[in-house]
Amino acid sequence: MRKRSNSNGLSIHAISGTHVVLLAFDTTPKAKNNLLGFAIHRTDHTEKEQYWLNGFKTFKEIDDNKIPGSLHSTLFHPIQSYLWGDYTAKPDHKYTFLIRPVYGSPKNLDYGDDVVITISTESEDDGEHAVFFNRGAIASQYFAKKFNNEAPDADNPTDPRTVWLSRGLLEAALKFIRQAKNGDYALKVAAYELNYIPILNEFKAAAQRGVDVQIVYEAGKVKKNGVWVETSTTVENKKSIKKAGIQNLTHKRTKRPAIPHNKFIILEKKGKPIEVWSGSTNFTRSGFLGQTNVGHIVRNSKMAEKFEEYWQQLRKDLPADELKLWNEQHTPTPKVEIAQKDTTLYFSPRKRSKMLGWYGDQIRKANQTLMFTAAFGVNKDLAPAIAEDEDFLRFLLIEKKLSDSVRPIIEAEKEIVISRGQTLGSSAIRYKTPGWKLDQWFMKEEHYRKKGHVFYVHTKILMLDLLTNDPKVFSGSANFSYNSLMSNDENMLLIRGNKRVADIYLTEFMRLFNHFYFRSIVNKLASNGQLNSERSAYLHSDDSWTDKYFKQGSYLSLRRELFN
Repeated sequence: MRKRSNSNGLSIHAISGTHVVLLAFDTTPKAKNNLLGFAIHRTDHTEKEQYWLNGFKTFKEIDDNKIPGSLHSTLFHPIQSYLWGDYTAKPDHKYTFLIRPVYGSPKNLDYGDDVVITISTESEDDGEHAVFFNRGAIASQYFAKKFNNEAPDADNPTDPRTVWLSRGLLEAALKFIRQAKNGDYALKVAAYELNYIPILNEFKAAAQRGVDVQIVYEAGKVKKNGVWVETSTTVENKKSIKKAGIQNLTHKRTKRPAIPHNKFIILEKKGKPIEVWSGSTNFTRSGFLGQTNVGHIVRNSKMAEKFEEYWQQLRKDLPADELKLWNEQHTPTPKVEIAQKDTTLYFSPRKRSKMLGWYGDQIRKANQTLMFTAAFGVNKDLAPAIAEDEDFLRFLLIEKKLSDSVRPIIEAEKEIVISRGQTLGSSAIRYKTPGWKLDQWFMKEEHYRKKGHVFYVHTKILMLDLLTNDPKVFSGSANFSYNSLMSNDENMLLIRGNKRVADIYLTEFMRLFNHFYFRSIVNKLASNGQLNSERSAYLHSDDSWTDKYFKQGSYLSLRRELFN
């Protein structure tokens, strides 16, 4: 949902997802003169509570509480940013935000006129699309504070730490499976990694109540030193399947071209596919509780039928060439523009990489913004499309460093902003920054960093023109790469023209982008010996903080313009 309000030179644009409300501010030259920031008061009409919201930073002149990690009311220590996110919002709630501009000096505050805006968050589960994001940042400062960095009992879905990290993602997957109540229902599953016991136990319970449960899973081999051996994923899957006692529910995927990378569940009733669970979440502990992931339910019988037809090919364990031919025949690369307000589906592997060129064409058609999660970096053929000379911001959330061939292309375009999923390095935590406890963000992020290739950013999302009336959201299992198109079993949804879906993805993306952008900047400054811990900890005592938000062509100025 999107709402706007303005008064006396201060304008507010509120954008709500499910768990996030973004507040974008803008001010006239007169309204920003002597501006110290914004005080924010929130009324929760659903839970009937109201209070001034808190922040970490304080004015040094009146910092009377030196306890690291303590919070301070924004009424006296305002927010000095033109984009602020409320990450404590809850789905399907009604909120009123009162924004009060703060003027004067730290020891003699003066207040401008209030601007009030009321907005409701989206329900996670509403209509055709249900969208669930986990928290993703597995050892945020709040996790350190709330749980003392103690790892959860991950095989217990009701463990408070599990519930907090999952933030509804695991619960939604379990609920999806539980919809299959009896013998009238069937569940058809395609899984790459299948080793999270609560999920496997749920499949077993469904089978015990008469549900037809059939699971296609990775059971392939790779050649090492001239000998064919089972992949590590195969070994782990087999072990977990045996532990859960569901061998009779499974089918091996052995003739896969490279990685059978799907993670979807089809729900059928009386032989008819009715909905599908898709997205980026592997059925693992890390998938639900560690990496950033999304579960996306589509309640559309046509989409579910297409998934079921594809599943049947996987069930047959088709060789790569046959599956590639089937995929291109049934989900061909578009030759015309996809209709507005539509959902489209594509499967891999494919014989050719034409889809990559089509993704590039979609990127080039964007005229407002691009937001892209690329865990393993940016494909060298997509990079020129992303880096075309445009006057709008493009956001890249990655984990692996950009390759040597891609980095010069991306870094040459100043409107591209990169945030990397990463821990805080040892150089950063040596700085004793008041209020941040950076040392607790290091060496403690080990709950799920023992296995795998990425630990923070696992979503596969491409989003274009999200703040327009014609947003495009791509989301699925496929990384936007040659391997995902030509070598892996994959699926990818395109949802066009659905502003509710766009707002959920947008707010979650910015939550994650901003979290890791902080880490990226701190690490960069610390490694260069430029991190001024005191300057980073305290608020500006005058309006000089606004300068960077109005410097023509700068990131923060372009961001202010984008969201307003």
